[in-house]
Amino acid sequence: MTRIIAGFAGSIAIRVPDAGTRPTSDRVREAIFSALESRDALDGARVLDLFAGSGALGLEAASRGARSVTLVEKNGKAAAVCRSNAKAVLAGAPSPAPLVEVRATSVEGFLAAAAGAAWDLVFLDPPYDLSDDDLARTLEALAPQLTSDAIVLVERSSRTSEPRWPAALRLDRRKDYGDTTLWWAGPARPAAED
Repeated sequence: MTRIIAGFAGSIAIRVPDAGTRPTSDRVREAIFSALESRDALDGARVLDLFAGSGALGLEAASRGARSVTLVEKNGKAAAVCRSNAKAVLAGAPSPAPLVEVRATSVEGFLAAAAGAAWDLVFLDPPYDLSDDDLARTLEALAPQLTSDAIVLVERSSRTSEPRWPAALRLDRRKDYGDTTLWWAGPARPAAED
């Protein structure tokens, strides 16, 4: 069973789609959110959860202080699970509650339509069979839609190669958790700022 770990919705159980998704383990989610909280990256953040699956990453961010969360999931059944999970999480939210929206569309279509958005925190947990080329195109489309100090977190199988980062993004760090690798990145700074 998957649960929200902490925040106003801590310990609330959330559903996981029957098939087609690979939920982030509790251990990895706890490590992600401990690191994000140490960077003070959650309070008031605008969060984008691409390839959302159950929505666990985005909803954990909402529970821990994000201002708004957008869950993008093209699978209709998984998007319905995201909506149900968001309703359960928000039932106990303090006022004002974070805004959580679910977009049942492809990541590519969403990013094309969302031009001009400014995200503070982005989770990408694509299916393991997503090609390196497709991931590179997604990162390229995402890069201009980030705030200057945004965090982009890519979760992949440890058996896959490092994502091909567009020039507008720079790798911050890599962390391995068994079969899972987390890639942390952010907007590249102009040379004068380095």
